[in-house]
Amino acid sequence: MDVFITALPTILKAMAMGAVPILLASLGELFSERAGLVNIGLEGVMAVGAFVGFAVAKMSGNLWVGLLGAIVAGIAVNMVYAVCTVTLRADQVVTGMAVNILAPAIALFGYNLFVGNNPANATGSQMASVAIPGLADIPVVGGALFNQTPVAYAAFILVPLVWWFFRSFRAGLSFRSVGENPHAAETLGIDVVRVKFVACVVCGALAAAGGAFLTICYTPIYTDGIVAGRGFIALATLIFGRWNAFGVLGASLLFGFFDGTSVALQAQFQAAPVMFFKMIPYIFTIVALIFFGSRNAGPKASGKPYLREQR
Repeated sequence: MDVFITALPTILKAMAMGAVPILLASLGELFSERAGLVNIGLEGVMAVGAFVGFAVAKMSGNLWVGLLGAIVAGIAVNMVYAVCTVTLRADQVVTGMAVNILAPAIALFGYNLFVGNNPANATGSQMASVAIPGLADIPVVGGALFNQTPVAYAAFILVPLVWWFFRSFRAGLSFRSVGENPHAAETLGIDVVRVKFVACVVCGALAAAGGAFLTICYTPIYTDGIVAGRGFIALATLIFGRWNAFGVLGASLLFGFFDGTSVALQAQFQAAPVMFFKMIPYIFTIVALIFFGSRNAGPKASGKPYLREQR
């Protein structure tokens, strides 16, 4: 118990840092599924965002330009998914898996070209944390939760904004109606196809931003597999969070907590195999899906192709 209390600030810091990429990708998927699109290609979009964010930041010398480049790349990749699933009405799961295979391969190929024979290109810059005056001085939790990067703060601020958008804005209600019954939404004058494409733009941007966070905020290094299944974790987080922005935040923080706990345990028990502790967050994800996944149904039209001529 004393060990846990001593490591608590480290765990909380790792929790907040680990939750951000999951949270961003999950919020993006929330837009996608509210529009009736199950995008399991988040892993691939995050991988592209991680590499492009790293490479553009390295070349430009500006981390914000790198983040912007990652967002543009993520949107471009997700437009492939959008065209296949919305325009061509291809199976969403198959298309998402294709993105998960193609996008990380493109990211790895680009990284090999970028680094080449110069190992110095493998390390970039890392965004500095910004402490919130007063709050950062709170014992135990202050330095962990209120001394984060601007991207992390932006991710947490997005949560109430997204919740408010889907609850109170006409555009948000249009998203929800498209995800529940697109044919009924069409009769009300809602352009279903446009809503789905907008959802893919938002999803691609947020998922890529989550990937870029890993290489410009979490660590200044891009390595193959740096996303490490976080795209799939984001899908599980959305289910666990019951397709609600605040639920997604809680689920992301819970995953981040187990992630931070695994890091603390690695430092405490160095003789034990590292991979044993790294399994902890993923075991929690599986358990959460077993006990909560089947009880919560998402939007009724989610995953189904939309044919405008059908009534």
